[in-house]
Amino acid sequence: MNATRTSTLITTASAIVLGAGGIALLFASDVLLPHVLPGMAAGATVLGQLVSAGWLAVAWLNWNQRRIVVGGIYGRPTVLANLGLYLVSAFSLAHAAKANGAPPVLGGLALLFGAFALLYGMLLLRGPFGADAAAPVRGS
Repeated sequence: MNATRTSTLITTASAIVLGAGGIALLFASDVLLPHVLPGMAAGATVLGQLVSAGWLAVAWLNWNQRRIVVGGIYGRPTVLANLGLYLVSAFSLAHAAKANGAPPVLGGLALLFGAFALLYGMLLLRGPFGADAAAPVRGS
């Protein structure tokens, strides 16, 4: 197996980003969210834990699929799940980042999530990149 396949790198990076964010929100949403979203009510931080559940679920999916070629018809459920998550997240974060007094971290997260949305959109429409196309397909 070629460990440098593009889809492997994208899927692994996505699993790490979502896993790290999911763990942080699961255990520290009451500390993190008031800094990211000033004025958020203390009782509303449970929403961070609910977001954490989704991020951890997709991170787990990505981690399990990291060595499988994804793109085009291969691993389509994984690509679509990631595309949906990153696209909605990027637009939501960008909208929140436009508000007056919004912390810059929201814009940075919107850009990061937007980049992942673009990558997964390209995987969906173009199929596996470069060496991925020539790599043997294991499962899907």
